[in-house]
Amino acid sequence: QVQLVESGGGLVQAGDSLSLACAASGRTFSSRAMGWFRQAPGKEREFVASIGLSGGSTTYADSVKGRFTISRDNAKNTVYLQMNSLKQEDTAVYYCAAAMPGSYRGSSAYTSPSDFHSWGQGTQVTVSS
Repeated sequence: QVQLVESGGGLVQAGDSLSLACAASGRTFSSRAMGWFRQAPGKEREFVASIGLSGGSTTYADSVKGRFTISRDNAKNTVYLQMNSLKQEDTAVYYCAAAMPGSYRGSSAYTSPSDFHSWGQGTQVTVSS
């Protein structure tokens, strides 16, 4: 099982940018699709973005398309989420997730929490008006 540690959350104002990082342990990072999810108080965990093995395939939730960018550096075992033009409704705990290695199906196949096997502890992002 891979261990995931998120960093980079914080308090920002609407319109600002913030970058999250997720460092993964182990030697199988480049064989795993990766994703970001978020959960606001009282709401279910929702998909934000996913990325394929090499980083060439990405999928985004409609709510963040054009504002957020997911990327990965396999040499550093790290996946990133660059968030621009942040809105109050982006306020949530953001979670990094890793799929099981093998049988990769394209990033668009990884949009549900059940598509992922390992989760980080989450990092809080708060956007004020």
